[in-house]
Amino acid sequence: MTQTETYSVDQAAILQACRQELSPLAITGLEEFNRREFFQAHETLEAAWKEDSSPGRELYRAILQVAVAYLQIERGNYRGAVKMFQRAHRWLDPLPDVCRGVEIAGLRATAYQIQQVIQKLGPKRIKEFDFSLIRPIQYQAHP
Repeated sequence: MTQTETYSVDQAAILQACRQELSPLAITGLEEFNRREFFQAHETLEAAWKEDSSPGRELYRAILQVAVAYLQIERGNYRGAVKMFQRAHRWLDPLPDVCRGVEIAGLRATAYQIQQVIQKLGPKRIKEFDFSLIRPIQYQAHP
């Protein structure tokens, strides 16, 4: 696992924000993600991110970054997928294992596993990616 650039995180504020409920838009985005509608999930989660002014909004950004990475894999864009996984680290790493009812630990583990798989495949073999490795995000709408 490669670390990306570091940035300042107010961990206490994130933990507090993670106790809040998911927004209705975020729930829709998670449903889209779990149906493997990664482009639409990105759009919906971006809208949820823009609508939320709390530090908890970074949860939405983390998930949408993973959605875009998966979209890039679908498109056979190796460089784009690697770039998006590297960005996703920045938003996933500071989150607790559960945030707003979303099982971040599982999402993080799956995303990092898939990042390693595509890096092993490389740009010439990305079309061989096994899409069964993509797991749905587990969440409770009202934790």
